[in-house]
Amino acid sequence: MDSSRAYVPDDLGSTEFLADPYPLYRAFRDGPPVYFKRIPAGAGPGIDKPIYAWGLLKYADILAAVRDPEAFSSNTPSVMTMVPRFTLLHDDPPRHTLLRRLVSKAFSPRRVSDLEPWLVRVAGELVDKLGEGPTEILDGLARPLPMRVICALLGIPSDQAVTFRHWSEATIGYAGIPAEERRQRIGELHAFLGREVAARRAKHTDDLIAALVEAEIEGARLNDAEAVGFCMTLLVAGNETTTGLIGNCLHILAQEPELWRRAREDRGLVEPILTETLRYASPTQRLTRVARRTVEIGGATIPEGSLVDVVYGAANRDPAVFSDPDTFRVDRPTSEGLAFGSGIHFCLGAALAKTEARIALNAMLDRYARVELGAEPAVRQRVAFATLNFVSLPLVLYKR
Repeated sequence: MDSSRAYVPDDLGSTEFLADPYPLYRAFRDGPPVYFKRIPAGAGPGIDKPIYAWGLLKYADILAAVRDPEAFSSNTPSVMTMVPRFTLLHDDPPRHTLLRRLVSKAFSPRRVSDLEPWLVRVAGELVDKLGEGPTEILDGLARPLPMRVICALLGIPSDQAVTFRHWSEATIGYAGIPAEERRQRIGELHAFLGREVAARRAKHTDDLIAALVEAEIEGARLNDAEAVGFCMTLLVAGNETTTGLIGNCLHILAQEPELWRRAREDRGLVEPILTETLRYASPTQRLTRVARRTVEIGGATIPEGSLVDVVYGAANRDPAVFSDPDTFRVDRPTSEGLAFGSGIHFCLGAALAKTEARIALNAMLDRYARVELGAEPAVRQRVAFATLNFVSLPLVLYKR
């Protein structure tokens, strides 16, 4: 990206900058929230004129917004009709409070902990298949590991993992799939999950879908639509976020040979490496809210009913919070990044994502003395605004 160009607010709604959004963030972060064209006319069903949004780029403004659901609603599908509805992600209190309590009972820390031995085995098998020399690390590790975990949690046969991946890409818009095909794939996913939920209601199984449909608190249970919606949330958020974390981390370390060497010798560095990756190259870059009332924030007046983008990627490089924010530092004293959000919508799967990434990175460190970028350049995704992930990430692996 040309760092000398003069940016305009509408650039925040342009796919041109998705592969490297940070110079754009820097251009507007020091000022008040930015009003920009978020969605052009004709981008989806019923969109006959541009849709504008306010962009929050400062850490303090974003923290204030995500911790104030009374002012900033998560129910964006009511405004952005082409956005699929995800249980929890698009719910507000008091419904969100009840749903999260229900889901938390099913998605417990113990369930994540019980997965660890299996995760170590699966990650080891995947890394062993990589061998030595050139490899496509997304296809070999960063994509299949989270997908197999999601399938295992949901009680879905592992041979469905590739199909689930296609559905996930369509749901998030990650692969640039044509609108009609995207709707078809999302419909297929809905129908599949609906059948799985119905099957669990008819016969108990020991998996997360069964736990979801059976969970009860104060006499309330998830209905079929809510259970399907949460499965979609888990499929997309758990899959894309973790794939992005693993890929972004390995891309960084492939350019930091000394840090790779140190991490092989001192595994206490794995956790800060992942924490700094989440800040420096946040897999989740932004999510959207709707202003429930006219709000004063960061020196701007945002009218009731406005779309508001909370840009986590910009917040995580805010120099007001992080010194030398554009440098990757594992000794960074401040680690309170917003890659997993904050407040009532803090990512329910954060612990699982970090566990998967930790196990994957340790498996790589166990087997490879060094890792380098491949001859072909890595390619960032240029479609989905919500994420900062790779489409391809060629690496060269050395065992000695």
